[in-house]
Amino acid sequence: MSALPKIDFIYLNETDMIRAGVTDMAACVDTMEDMFVLLHKGDYRMAGANNDSHGAMVVFPETSPHPNMPKPTADRRFMAMPAYLGGDYCTAGVKWYGSNIANRDKDLPRSILMFTLSDADTAAPLAYMSANLLSAYRTGAVPGVGARHLARKDAKVIGVYGPGVMARTSVAAFMATCPMIDTIKVQGRGRKSLDSFIAWVKEAYPQVTRIEVVTEIEQVVRGADIVTYCASGATGDVSTYPVVKREWLKPGAFLAMPASCEIDEGMEQPDVRKVMDNIGLYEAWFDELPKPAHAHVPLIGVRFMDMIHDGKMAHDELGDLGAICAGAEPGRASDDEIIVLSVGGMPVEDVAWGTKVYRNAVEKGIGTKLNLWDEPALR
Repeated sequence: MSALPKIDFIYLNETDMIRAGVTDMAACVDTMEDMFVLLHKGDYRMAGANNDSHGAMVVFPETSPHPNMPKPTADRRFMAMPAYLGGDYCTAGVKWYGSNIANRDKDLPRSILMFTLSDADTAAPLAYMSANLLSAYRTGAVPGVGARHLARKDAKVIGVYGPGVMARTSVAAFMATCPMIDTIKVQGRGRKSLDSFIAWVKEAYPQVTRIEVVTEIEQVVRGADIVTYCASGATGDVSTYPVVKREWLKPGAFLAMPASCEIDEGMEQPDVRKVMDNIGLYEAWFDELPKPAHAHVPLIGVRFMDMIHDGKMAHDELGDLGAICAGAEPGRASDDEIIVLSVGGMPVEDVAWGTKVYRNAVEKGIGTKLNLWDEPALR
C-alpha cells in the first residue's frame, strides 16, 4: 500500500486467487489451526454482543407487495460477515455473501462471494478479492483441523453425504491430515454430481483405491472412520434433515458436520463426545434465533444448544476445537471414542486465509492495483 494519505489496494480475481495459493489445502489447514489457537486466546473479534456472531443477514418475507423483491427460496440469503484477527495477522475483513439454490438453474454457483481485507489500524483497504474459493477452502480446512486432533491415526475410510463443493474441500483436508485414507463411500442426489466428484477424487488422490457409491445414508456411515454430511437443503422441518444414528457408527468414528444434520437419541448420550468449532458462535446463534433453534440453523451444534436448553446435556460437556488446538483440552482420548465436530463457518476464518493469500499475492506481484484516492476529498 502507498504512503498515506494516498491509498492503493489490489483486486484479486479468481485466477489471481489460485495463483496466490488459495487452493493449497495443507497450508489452509495449518492456517486454520493457528487461527483456532488465537480464538482460544481471545485475540479476535466478530460481530454481535458477544463478539462471536456469524454475521448480519437480510431475510425476505414469504409474501411481499413488491413484485421485484426476491422470494425466500432455499438457501436464499444476503449476508455481511465481519471479523478482526490478531496475532501475526492483525487485519480485519468482511465477506459479502449472496446465495440462492436456484442459481444452479442458471449454471452459477449456489453462492457468489466477495471479500474485503482491511488494515486493522487505519481501516484502509488492502485487497478486494473473489471469495468463492477462499470460503470453500477455509470451510473444508476446519474438518481437516478436527481430523488432525480427533480422528483415529489409522483412519482409512471416509463416508460422504452430498458430493458437492463442500465435500471436495472437506475430503481434501482429510487427505492432507490423514495419510492412510484409501477408501471413500459417497451418496449423492444426482448422477452428474457423483460422476464429477468421483472423477475429481481419481485425479487428485490416486492413493484412494476404492470409491463406493451407496444409495442409503446408513451405508455412508457404517464402517466409516470419518463421516461428513455436506448437503445443503431447506431449513424449518428438522425431520427432513439427514440423520445419523448411534447404531450405525463403528467404534472410534469421527464425524465432521459442516451442513444440515439431525441425530437420534443414542447420539445424544454423553459417551458421544460433542465438540464445537467455537462455542461462542453457537451461543450467539441461540440467542438470536426462535426456539427450537435447530429448525432455523440446521447445524448439529445448534441442536446441542437446544439440548442444553432442554436439560438433555450440560454446557460443560461441550468441547471446543480452539482449546484442543491450544492444548488446553485433550484430543482423542481412546481408539473407541466417538466424536462429533460441528462446523459452523466463521468470518474470522476468511480473515485468516484471506490475509495469507493477500500476502502471497503481494510477494509474487499478483493482482491488479487499484487506487482509492491520492488525496481524500473529505477528511
